[in-house]
Amino acid sequence: MCRFLAYHGDPVYLDELVCAPTHSLVHQSLHATEAQTETNGDGFGIGWYGERPEPGLYRDVRPAWSDENLRSLSRQIRARTFFAHVRASTGTATTRANCHPFAHGRHLFMHNGQIGGYARIRRRLEAMIPDALYEARQGSTDSEALFLLALAHGLDRDPVGAMAASLSAAGGLMREAGIDEPLRFTAVLTDGESLTAFRWACDGRPPSLYWRETGTGLAVVSEPIDGLRAGWSEVPKGGTLLARAGEPVRVVGPDQVGFRAAA
Repeated sequence: MCRFLAYHGDPVYLDELVCAPTHSLVHQSLHATEAQTETNGDGFGIGWYGERPEPGLYRDVRPAWSDENLRSLSRQIRARTFFAHVRASTGTATTRANCHPFAHGRHLFMHNGQIGGYARIRRRLEAMIPDALYEARQGSTDSEALFLLALAHGLDRDPVGAMAASLSAAGGLMREAGIDEPLRFTAVLTDGESLTAFRWACDGRPPSLYWRETGTGLAVVSEPIDGLRAGWSEVPKGGTLLARAGEPVRVVGPDQVGFRAAA
């Protein structure tokens, strides 16, 4: 399983959250405490919004703890919205194209979890992605496939409904294939202006997810980056965090998003 961090608010330097804290994401790449594996060394990535509507990306296959370029860039990049992710592969190759976050147009997406038995349904899942979007597929992960499928289901208009439809489609293929491994989906999505975070799983055991709002902005993390639970709120199992421009941050349950099956 992977670890990640998302931020949305007043512009801050990336290193203030990605590198500097006691239990920063770089620290978690070696010493995660709430994941199945302590080490997340199968690549990393950052995505951020600058002056353009589309995000920038920097991804690499080196472990985050050993990449001096990540630390240098994080000290120089100041952004109002950014994602950072350290990867622990669930079976697909360690390549740059498979490192999160994934970008398409103005959207950024990153995922911690898995589609159980993905290799057995990959061909049929990819066949559900329209040709125009499939041309944008660069890697081989289940995460990127779900992202593109959600775009096809109307991610621009209804992010939660689009993700629910995509996971329902994947779950249907899993049932047809007789797969009893879980589908787990803790993920964050943004268009640079709003942010949606999901903590869903078919077996009731989604990866961890926390959030904290300060006077500066909103941080959403796999694990508290200061190493403390105090001051952080846990997104409940089956919950979805919604941060919309001009509205207070709120967390809703599966009964409010119309997707009970993945809760």
